[in-house]
Amino acid sequence: QPAIKWFVCPCLCLTLQSDLNSFLWTIKRNPPSYFYGTIHVPYTRVWDFIPENSKKAFQESNMVYLELDLTDPYTISALTSCQLLPQGGTLQDVLPRDIYGRLKRHLEYVKLMMPFWMTPDQRGKGLYADYLFNAIAGNWERKRPVWVMLMVNSLTEADIKTRGVPVLDLYLAQEAERMRKRTGAVEKVEEQCHPLNGLNFSQVIFALNQTLVQQESVRAGSLQGSYTTEDLIKHYNCGDLNSIIFNHDTSQVPSFNNVTLRPSEQITAQEIDSYFRQELIYKRNDRMGNRVKALMEEHPDNSFFFAFGAGQ
Repeated sequence: QPAIKWFVCPCLCLTLQSDLNSFLWTIKRNPPSYFYGTIHVPYTRVWDFIPENSKKAFQESNMVYLELDLTDPYTISALTSCQLLPQGGTLQDVLPRDIYGRLKRHLEYVKLMMPFWMTPDQRGKGLYADYLFNAIAGNWERKRPVWVMLMVNSLTEADIKTRGVPVLDLYLAQEAERMRKRTGAVEKVEEQCHPLNGLNFSQVIFALNQTLVQQESVRAGSLQGSYTTEDLIKHYNCGDLNSIIFNHDTSQVPSFNNVTLRPSEQITAQEIDSYFRQELIYKRNDRMGNRVKALMEEHPDNSFFFAFGAGQ
């Protein structure tokens, strides 16, 4: 008889692991297939809270499909090239001088602070601050402003402390390969990348400026983030399908709409939020749903485990 696992869960409740809410949906067919909602955080922060029925479904499925094939070197190189400015351009060429100067100062601050942000566990695994900074922010002067905005948004103390452990979806991909399951993806890199590159220049400058304002306020001690990775992990481990929290994580795009903005700025923020919701949630869901249906029709005798972002 296996030992019963109890957890004091982040929702301040003593609970059986088997009673935890699950982000698993069963597709009723023979054999059954599954949808599983993932989260883009180190798997070690959530793995113990994932109920056994979800782990069992993963083990019993013989085909594992993610949004992108994260173990394919082409995927990584395509993502990298998609983020670069065309014709060898640099950020200094395209950004207003004041924003470029603020961006440079903020990245210098991050580089200075990174050794203090890293955990003893990270250092014990051989991670060096300079290596980590270059892995995240290397070549930043060649990147399109929208990708620099996302990069700045992730260069926080809380996020740096989680680097070095595979995020949940990558861990599932690695485990699937180790278990010799067939793996695949339902999206192409370009389909995730092009919507971000589709924002117009004034929207991108607004978004980058707002991101810098937020980070500068955090540095000055006058602002806490509107949501944190810790909040995200807590909601996930409690099985809470809170759409506001999860839509942040799904799109990897911060929300710019807040009460401190002037009316004209609020309109720009709403346009950006609406654009991303349309491109990165509604259109994606439709496209991915059609591909899932086609895959299952093509392979009626296989059990699929589809692992997609929980905010979808």
